[in-house]
Amino acid sequence: MAKRIISIQHTQSTHHGTGMLGAWTDWELTELGKTHAENIGRNLYKELKDEKWKIYSSDLVRARQTVEPLARYMGLEINFLKELREMNYTGNEAIGKTQQWHHENAAPILTYDDRAFPSAESWREFWTRVAGCCDKISADEAENIIMVSHGMTMSVWQFVWLGLDISDFVYVALPGGVSFMQINDKGRRLINRWNDTFYMNTAG
Repeated sequence: MAKRIISIQHTQSTHHGTGMLGAWTDWELTELGKTHAENIGRNLYKELKDEKWKIYSSDLVRARQTVEPLARYMGLEINFLKELREMNYTGNEAIGKTQQWHHENAAPILTYDDRAFPSAESWREFWTRVAGCCDKISADEAENIIMVSHGMTMSVWQFVWLGLDISDFVYVALPGGVSFMQINDKGRRLINRWNDTFYMNTAG
């Protein structure tokens, strides 16, 4: 069965540009981020309103605030998944801390199984979580799915989606970027567009 998946990275958050850590610290969107989320919701609704969609989202506040306008426009409930959260590279030890503090206190990461802090995720654990979530959403009976998540999560998702093995990567996501993926009628996974920021525009 053919399937379409649209992913949205949360818009500008209060930790962006402030030197603070993201991860599982529950930052809210900035006022600009809220405006962009509203624009994304309205502009995507214009394109998607004639079809049936299902929405998944990370349960962190910055993702919730990004997806809520779209869900409101489309009249859909939001299915929150902890598996769509950002990588927990800070653990409980670094929640609410600065990037400088992280740099000075994190343990060295030499392998995929190392953790920066005892309660943090390793790279392998994070990759495995995203891969499992990708399989779960891909197997959903809904033909059209929207998901809202985070930068590192969506970067890993892209590699997992294409069937690549665990590896280091260059960060490839943008705040407010909208990506379009497809499983065609032969079961092949495609990426049609990645990181399209057009939908944040007021006149989209």
